[in-house]
Amino acid sequence: MNNLGIYLHWPFCQSKCPYCDFNSHVSDSVNQRTWAKAFVSELARYHNECPEPVVSSVFFGGGTPSLMAPELVETILTCIAELWGYSRDVEITLEANPTSVEARRFQDFRSAGVNRLSLGIQSLNDDDLKRLGRLHSASEALLALEIAQDTFLRVSFDLIYARQKQTLEDWHSELTRVLSLGTDHLSLYQLTIEDGTAFGRLHAANKLPGLPTGDLSADMYTLTQELCDAAGLPAYEVSNHARPWAQSSHNLTYWRGGDFLGIGPGAHGRLGVAGSRFATETELSPSLWLKAALSGSGEVLRNRLDRRDIALEYLMMSLRLSEGLDLFRLHSLDRSLLNNEKIVSLVDSGHLFRTNERLGATPSGRMVLNSIIREITND
Repeated sequence: MNNLGIYLHWPFCQSKCPYCDFNSHVSDSVNQRTWAKAFVSELARYHNECPEPVVSSVFFGGGTPSLMAPELVETILTCIAELWGYSRDVEITLEANPTSVEARRFQDFRSAGVNRLSLGIQSLNDDDLKRLGRLHSASEALLALEIAQDTFLRVSFDLIYARQKQTLEDWHSELTRVLSLGTDHLSLYQLTIEDGTAFGRLHAANKLPGLPTGDLSADMYTLTQELCDAAGLPAYEVSNHARPWAQSSHNLTYWRGGDFLGIGPGAHGRLGVAGSRFATETELSPSLWLKAALSGSGEVLRNRLDRRDIALEYLMMSLRLSEGLDLFRLHSLDRSLLNNEKIVSLVDSGHLFRTNERLGATPSGRMVLNSIIREITND
């Protein structure tokens, strides 16, 4: 694999959503020129280690990257082009919130080099948007989507379902409407309550009423597969649906076990250097990461992965994909990882499929993927 993905984390938001456990922070003042220097410094450091690959994807995540100045985005993308060069079909994604202020910048981001936009719409219901702590309305979201589709060839957006007080009929109506909007990629996530978030604290205090039961959540997942399949946007990953040409190549790099740099506060990376594979982590605090990056390195951890680690990670990530994993590749890393007796049983029960070349989870298997992975791996 001679392609490289680059993930850049912009940690700042206008407000912190109550369900969010990402490394995001609210700040009144950000010196974007200083941040540009830090990103460029980190890119140059990594290029010194791995100058050979061609960059096949860049992903600006966060936080809220659409709060970045388009000039900062252009500086970063120009730096990457000068250091590595881009593949002919490079995918450059920027996450954006669908507020009217940010929508006015879409053309500037395209001019800076972004060719794919990912919108955090989350819901088309105003009451639910307020409960989710979002700063936009449903009408703003629809207008931003229209502007994005007029500006970019490729547009994706996120929705959260299994929300408070949401019925199966509510989700059927909302998703049917969503599928009529002409988007070729959707990320559809069930609401999860994470420790350390505002929702996590409310849930622990029994102050988050109306969450769906496990059976209702499962029914919503099944309905999601049925409606998206019928609309020509099948799941290519547990939570991601797309027409075949619109699948995210950057995210496929993660799920297929490719190399990617993680740059910015709290970013993770996987890097092949001199025949070894490393997991990298960076400083979580924006201010500390900025200082460290400007001083020479934003990394705080680099672990060399042994073949068992690499095989297990490949298994865990690639089984999220509808295509499953390459058995030859897995066996070349670790032939003793899989419990073949358990696999046969799960194939018979309809949770896994297996051919001579591939192993994968069926739609029903992807609903209980964590337990399947525990069953089929030998410790």
